[in-house]
Amino acid sequence: VQLQASGGGLVQPGGSLRLSCAASGSTLRYDYAIGWFRQAPGKEREGVSCINMSDGGTGSTDSVKGRFTISRDNVENTVYLQMNSLKPEDTAVYHCALAVGLGCTFSTSDYDYWGQGTQVTVSS
Repeated sequence: VQLQASGGGLVQPGGSLRLSCAASGSTLRYDYAIGWFRQAPGKEREGVSCINMSDGGTGSTDSVKGRFTISRDNVENTVYLQMNSLKPEDTAVYHCALAVGLGCTFSTSDYDYWGQGTQVTVSS
């Protein structure tokens, strides 16, 4: 399985970005979930949002609820993270990951495959 994350960049506080995570590989014929995690310098990796690709069930950490929206395109095997009202504390490297046979989860140990990170910087 390969995961390709894209869409990061530099944005001013209050701005928006949309991250994409494109998945490919034979494992995709099974049920799986995709999660977005982020890691800021000197901090632990934290779960941001996740989605079950089969039933569309989602979850988000409290700090992004009402600002970030996760969605999926099952035809393209792509997950999007729409990030609005960005704050400086959202600055981090964002990674997407895939968990085979599971629903939405924020436990990093549940994920089998990880993509490369994309940098999100929120600064004026």
